Amino acid sequence: MSFAILTALLGFAFVTTVTLGPNNLMLMASGANFGFRRTLPHMMGIVGGMSVMALLLGAGLMALFDAVPVLKVISAGYLLWLAVKIATASPLEERDADSRPMTFLQAATFQWVTPKAWAMCLSAITLYAPDRSLLSVAIVAACFPAISVWAWLGTVVRQWLSNATRLRVFNITMAALLVALLCLVLGLGA
Repeated sequence: MSFAILTALLGFAFVTTVTLGPNNLMLMASGANFGFRRTLPHMMGIVGGMSVMALLLGAGLMALFDAVPVLKVISAGYLLWLAVKIATASPLEERDADSRPMTFLQAATFQWVTPKAWAMCLSAITLYAPDRSLLSVAIVAACFPAISVWAWLGTVVRQWLSNATRLRVFNITMAALLVALLCLVLGLGA
């Protein structure tokens, strides 16, 4: 992989991971509700899940998943379920002791039902590893930075969200944005 292609890949990875999407909305909500440190496994799960997805897609699984249209239905259902969980999250002082952010494994698995993750990985493999060589696929798989910005933004607004009403509005807004993104992906917003 040439330096120019690697530079373009890093730019692509930065822009696609820093822009609004289901993972970023959930990271912001998690950062606001649980703090940055407790959101780290969620962030690492996203990176791990995206990397594994990119590796497997680059190794040839694209055709298999193109042939299985049920993925869109599973993705939509899961995103709606997550939107409901975010919208109905109780204020910190009212939460059960076992309330926690998404785990590494949950976040890694979530990548397989996230339309933006699919789009990012398919685009990255197609554009930046067209030869599907192990090295170029591995480099693409390792290039998903910038998600921590969203968890950090959540922690920035956390103090302001210490008010139960503001937190409720924030969580409902995050859930509504998640549903809006889903509608756009499914073509329901046009």
